Amino acid sequence: MESNRDVQSAKRTGGIGFLLSLPILSWALYDFANTIFSSNITTVFFPFYVTDTIGNTEEMQQLGNTLIAYANALSSLFLVIFSPLFGVWIDQTGRKQRYIVRFASISIVATILMGVFAGWESDRLLFGLPIPFIATVLVFVLAKFFYNSSLVFYDAKISDLVPRDRLSTLSGFGVAVGYIGTLVGLLVYFLMDYGYEYVFLATAGLYLIFTLPLVFFLKDKQPKQKNTRVSIWGGYKEIIATFKEISKHRSIFRFMMAYFFVNDAIATTIAVMSVYAVSVVGFSSGQFILLYLVSTVTAIVGSFCFGQIAAKIGAHRSFSFVALVMIIALTIGALATAQWMFWIAGGLFGIALGSIWVTSRTLIVDLSPTEKRGQFFGLFAFSGKVSSIIGPVIYGSITLVLKDFGDLASRLALTSLILLTIIGLVIHVTTKQRADWAEAR
Repeated sequence: MESNRDVQSAKRTGGIGFLLSLPILSWALYDFANTIFSSNITTVFFPFYVTDTIGNTEEMQQLGNTLIAYANALSSLFLVIFSPLFGVWIDQTGRKQRYIVRFASISIVATILMGVFAGWESDRLLFGLPIPFIATVLVFVLAKFFYNSSLVFYDAKISDLVPRDRLSTLSGFGVAVGYIGTLVGLLVYFLMDYGYEYVFLATAGLYLIFTLPLVFFLKDKQPKQKNTRVSIWGGYKEIIATFKEISKHRSIFRFMMAYFFVNDAIATTIAVMSVYAVSVVGFSSGQFILLYLVSTVTAIVGSFCFGQIAAKIGAHRSFSFVALVMIIALTIGALATAQWMFWIAGGLFGIALGSIWVTSRTLIVDLSPTEKRGQFFGLFAFSGKVSSIIGPVIYGSITLVLKDFGDLASRLALTSLILLTIIGLVIHVTTKQRADWAEAR
């Protein structure tokens, strides 16, 4: 296993050569691994599975949209409950690697179970739906919850690997490597003819393989406190205390509010874009895969470029540009009456998606005090995942209430995401770029 001296060596490597060190590559390959899960399961094949299983009519397609949105919202609800505690674990124990591995392992097992249940043949029904279908949806909720849980610790680990002046470059590199993982993950499309169970099982296998470098070649720093036990209630008391002190951290609080609304739109778009493209714009599943590949390429380019842009003009201004790109993409998507319009929207959305993580992770590091960085990353996840509940619930509720209006229901639901992004942008541009904790000292 790689020692902490290897990480320090990576920090001292000149130029961008540090990106090719074994510790850095091992860290980045987990972005590769978890993005395979995110794209294959959350964005592409699970939504296809839902609509192919129950979406026999236009009304049922809208109900499928609702079910997809609500399943994503439920997963995010679990993360909202636990993410504050995760941040306290980081600050009090110094353990990040251990929890990345544990949570990723559970997510991989749950993805395997998705494949098992999707291949289960049974005529028994529950609430009018096939029992294997319900089981698949439930383990999807678990798989996504534990995937997202691992990211709380993974994002926080970035500050252990490189000095502050290289955070933007490393963050951009990690996201770019992640989206290359999307290209590899989509190869499972060729298993569609054999059934979704093989698609889910192959995705779990790829997720596992590219997580292994992080397991074997990277480890935690020496813990701050050994054998520290963190009670659940004690952890939440610390979070409550942090909120009470929020006047000392106004900049980061306002950024979290801005991120709340922008991420609301992004998380919901990720969950519904495949079924929207197919049911509203008229893409076939194969055409959407090609569109998604193009979006992935723009995400790769956007993430790496915005890593450099953020290093030059600052993460604060870069985040504003990302929000503007998102507004344009959603507007074109909501108005799209021809496939070429949605091609443009998909490309722009890829840029926004690849860039949001680069700018936001860097800005959290900029604004948060070192001794509370893990706790703020927990709050950052808290803000993002609360929005990941509300956005899908809004979208799913609109499609449910207006299901009799067909495509109009989905277009109005997508329009609601434009309004959320505008709110986030307004909050962000009216926030001063400063680290209140530094000024207080």
